[in-house]
Amino acid sequence: MDVSVHQGANEGSEAEPPRDERPEARLERAVRVAEQALIEFEIAVETFRVEVDNFSRLHHQKLGPMYARLDELDARIAEARAARSGDPEDLRRAEEARAAVLPMPGVDELFHDWIDSDGLSPEAAAMLTDSPVQPPKRVRPAEEARRLYRELARKAHPDLAREEDERKRREEFITRVNAAYARGDEALLRELAAEWEAGPVPAEERLSESEELYARLEWLAQRKDMLSALARELEESAIGAMLRMAPEDPDRLLEEIAEQLLAQVTEREDELAGLVQ
Repeated sequence: MDVSVHQGANEGSEAEPPRDERPEARLERAVRVAEQALIEFEIAVETFRVEVDNFSRLHHQKLGPMYARLDELDARIAEARAARSGDPEDLRRAEEARAAVLPMPGVDELFHDWIDSDGLSPEAAAMLTDSPVQPPKRVRPAEEARRLYRELARKAHPDLAREEDERKRREEFITRVNAAYARGDEALLRELAAEWEAGPVPAEERLSESEELYARLEWLAQRKDMLSALARELEESAIGAMLRMAPEDPDRLLEEIAEQLLAQVTEREDELAGLVQ
């Protein structure tokens, strides 16, 4: 999520400014460069956020049953040992292992990922209507979906608006773009691209005053700090750390973890079989 490359590319593409250029024009150009760099950074952060979210969901969907099986086997092994020895310490460990199999969920866990700013999540709505849940098909959306998303984000980003109404229109549109990208829905992204191209052309921007440009630069700096904090939070999370183990092929990482868990299940089953004979 390093934006230095994007910043360098943007700055390098700028023509040498004339020596008699007004200070306001130089400031406005600096704002444009900062805006583009921020957009590229935000695209990178959002792309990684989608991968973290998808990896988390697929991790739970594909590996959750294996973890549950391991917990059950650990409980049975502990119970078998306790039954053999009758030792109070073994009995205590068996009780703890059994209690860990089906812990009572807390309120936060019950509603985690069910409700967000847009209301019920797709998973929650599917459960409540007895519809099939449609999880993401893969951690990282396909290359074409990523290309469409980046193109739309660069064109329709709210930070490019100067009027409040235009900003709101862009924010609503980008929300739809983000949702389509999170699902890897290439067809919908193409429809959104066509919709944007056919949409109203924003009014020509008037030259900003120096005070407005300085305020804009300050806002961009604050926005970048916020995105940097979000990026750090994602990278330092457990799922983010796992993704860094296989940045090129996170889906393969899930398969490797599944293979490791399957081997552990086999070991536990063999151990249990030896105890109950």
